[in-house]
Parts: sequence; structure tokens; C-alpha cells
Amino acid sequence: MSKKAEKPAPSRIADNRKAWHDYFIEDKFEAGIVLEGWEVKSLRAGRAQLKEAYVIVENGEIFLIGSHISPLPSASTHVHPNPVRMRKLLLHREEISKLIGAVERKGYTLVPLSLFWKRGKAKLEIGLAKGKQAHDKRESIKKRETDRELARALRSR
Repeated sequence: MSKKAEKPAPSRIADNRKAWHDYFIEDKFEAGIVLEGWEVKSLRAGRAQLKEAYVIVENGEIFLIGSHISPLPSASTHVHPNPVRMRKLLLHREEISKLIGAVERKGYTLVPLSLFWKRGKAKLEIGLAKGKQAHDKRESIKKRETDRELARALRSR
């Protein structure tokens, strides 16, 4: 009997928790990311941040800006790493046109949500998002606190 090999769950490198607080995430897309060799080594060591990062559309292509990938101290001497360089994202043409339409016509924002490994390749999950107003953020915090209190009350019984 041959058993199908189970797919390992994608392992997370970095998450952007702030995005869920600042935006209503309407849709998610998985994009490949163009990296240099030293960046891949740094990602394997878990040295990445998405906190200040954002995604832009430029000339029909999609780029990640502001993500910080810290170079390893053992990086090659002839490479001058730029930790916050602009990185191109790889998506299918239909996905890119859908995102461009949503961003330019409907006023959505593209936000990086998480960076993870999938079958040995670095992937970035980007979200199509609408910004939250201050009252929306307060409402989300209130809802989270009431859910937490409810769960605490159910556990204590």
C-alpha cells in the first residue's frame, strides 16, 4: 500500500499583525517574491519584518517596499546588502490586472500580511484592504475584549 505524502504546512517567517488592526482585509493573494541569495539565507534564519512594509503597483508590476530583511553577519564580503530594497512580487497576469483595477478604481490598498515558506520557495501573502477609521479600530478592540471575557468565563465554569 502506498500512502500519499502529506503536504507540510507552510512555515511562517514573519507576520504583519498591524495590518489586521489597521485594515479590513477583503481578499488575499499568494505572491512569489524575487530575492537575492543573501536575502534567502536571512529569511531561513528568520530575520525579516513586515511591520512598516507596503505594496505598490508600478508600470503594471507589483512591488514590496519597506520590508526589512536583516543581512547575516556572515554575508559575502563582495555583496553590499540593502535591507529595505524594493522587491518585485510574482503573480499571474489575471491577478495583477484584478489588483490594479481594485487599487486604481475602487480605492483599495495592498497590504503585506505574512511571509512564509511553501515547497522551499518564499511566498508573500498580500491582502486587498480598505482602511479602518478610528471608531472602527475601537470597535474591533471592544469586540476582541468581549470575546476574550466570554471565553474566560466559559473556561472558569
